[in-house]
Amino acid sequence: MKRCTLLNAHSLIVFVLALIGFCGMEALAESNRLKPVTPDYKLVFPQDYGAHQDFRIEWWYITGWLETEDNKPLGFQVTFFRYATDQNHDNPSRFAAKYLIIAHLALSDPATGKLMHEEKSLREGFDLAYARSGNTDVKLDDWTLVREADGRYQVEMLGSNFGLRLSLTPTQMAMLQDQNGFSRKGPKPEQASYYYSEPHLQVTGTVLRNGKPVKVTGSAWLDHEWSTAYLDPDADGWDWTGANLDDGSALMAFQIRRKGGGKVWAYAALRDKNGSIRFFAPEEVEFTPIRTWRSPHTEAVYPVAMQIRTAEIEWRLTPLLDDQELDSSQSTGSIYWEGAVTLTRDNQPAGRGYLELTGYAKPLRL
Repeated sequence: MKRCTLLNAHSLIVFVLALIGFCGMEALAESNRLKPVTPDYKLVFPQDYGAHQDFRIEWWYITGWLETEDNKPLGFQVTFFRYATDQNHDNPSRFAAKYLIIAHLALSDPATGKLMHEEKSLREGFDLAYARSGNTDVKLDDWTLVREADGRYQVEMLGSNFGLRLSLTPTQMAMLQDQNGFSRKGPKPEQASYYYSEPHLQVTGTVLRNGKPVKVTGSAWLDHEWSTAYLDPDADGWDWTGANLDDGSALMAFQIRRKGGGKVWAYAALRDKNGSIRFFAPEEVEFTPIRTWRSPHTEAVYPVAMQIRTAEIEWRLTPLLDDQELDSSQSTGSIYWEGAVTLTRDNQPAGRGYLELTGYAKPLRL
């Protein structure tokens, strides 16, 4: 969600929650400049790979599993957000803060036993931070995500203690979520986003830790989502997963939890390697915690091991490590759990993906 990152972050992702919490749903609906999400729009590529500045919030969210040359597993998350501030749009000054660009970078390494993460934020402008239309081209200082003419993505994000230089090559066509990319997030029609995924991206590149490069290969999942307003005010948080399955299939599922228990909405899609998609209605999707973990950093309790039912299919998600909590207080003011997980399907090994858990450190302010 989670991003719903998916809500994105990817992602789903939590940046949305903090900023929409400040603005309020009514403020979003009253903006004449920003467009609503409607079911009649048809996604067009490569145009829709790029930024959509007529919408309030947008993110490009990548998660994946990597393997080092000595067969050590790593998980990674890369997220870029574009946010329309709803201020200064008639101001001709180049200093006017019309858009914000925010980015999160995270690496899950069982050898360290915890998540490594960094974040940045800048107002758009002066060629230092931007999200361009027409194709994926996002920059925040020296962090970049670019989609090339052949469809390959290039990620370069170097932090103070670790970083990534990755090339991600599509092996499957884009997966349009829900109704041809019109993704419902609640019972009301306006509670929606435009949303597509690119599962099974083939990854090669380098992970840098303490200045030392380590060659890696792996598989990743990309979500691109944009909206103006979509979450129900009764929402307390969401649980989301995107997974590349061993047989070439791709699974995406999320639920938006209701304050006090139950769910506001849920959805899942399972696409086989030939491109055939099975969609699951809200009543067919259930998330059931198997095991929880209490964060020593924030005292938040997360259901890090999860069972997901999609109709008659049962999935079990097991974390690569428990401590995959991301504290983005310096950029979005939010705290969430975003972690690499392995999956089983009906008790048989099935694949690897990511699980996002939001609203557990504190309730969402929507």
